[in-house]
Amino acid sequence: MSTEPGPIALVGSGEYLESMLDIERELIADRPPRYVQLATAAAPEGQASLDRWHALGAAQAQRLGVEQVIIDVRTAEDASQSRWVSAIEGAGLIYLSGGNPTYLAQTLRDSPVWNAIENAWRAGSALAGCSAGAMVMAQRIPSLRHPVAGETSGLGLVPHLRVIPHFDRMAGWMPEGFSRLLMHGSDDVTLLGIDEETALIGGPTHWRVAGHRKVWRLDRSGRTGFAAGEVLELPAGLGSAN
Repeated sequence: MSTEPGPIALVGSGEYLESMLDIERELIADRPPRYVQLATAAAPEGQASLDRWHALGAAQAQRLGVEQVIIDVRTAEDASQSRWVSAIEGAGLIYLSGGNPTYLAQTLRDSPVWNAIENAWRAGSALAGCSAGAMVMAQRIPSLRHPVAGETSGLGLVPHLRVIPHFDRMAGWMPEGFSRLLMHGSDDVTLLGIDEETALIGGPTHWRVAGHRKVWRLDRSGRTGFAAGEVLELPAGLGSAN
């Protein structure tokens, strides 16, 4: 394992799908073949939803030729259990899949499981979050229904960013001034829209777009799109609210 942090992947949608196989292969390449998966964000949806995520994750791990490791954390109590902490050790790739971002953040915050995830990442594991999993990486999680009043606390791994996943699907119904509301006067935070089946990989300040569509940098004057292969420099303290 490296002594430097691994890459972070902020993904708009598509975790565990064949269309995202190349991205997940890149993330786990030259790392231990242990693919750690948390479907915690989907826990409020019930067992059928969790089973679906675990099955998708198993299929992707098989395509990659690596071991699937399910971290079956559904509650804050689960997130304190030592067996899940031990299971995270030695991960090549850790993936937080979609669902309810606020529930995910509340379940993992200040827990032994989140500490183990962060420690593994700092030791060189790749860390990916898709949809809800991407949103919780920020300091604040925006509510798309109530952009200011509805925001909640994230896990703060990339506090200088704020993420809107599924952006190509959501952008059409966003009202005028939506970006301004989400930015909420935060001059040190960059607001990003990440399209479906698209990822922003890197961190904490140097990022590259990968996948099928675009990543959008949003500010009060509009939006700028970046296609696969393009690079974004997103330094902390120099956000896009200009």
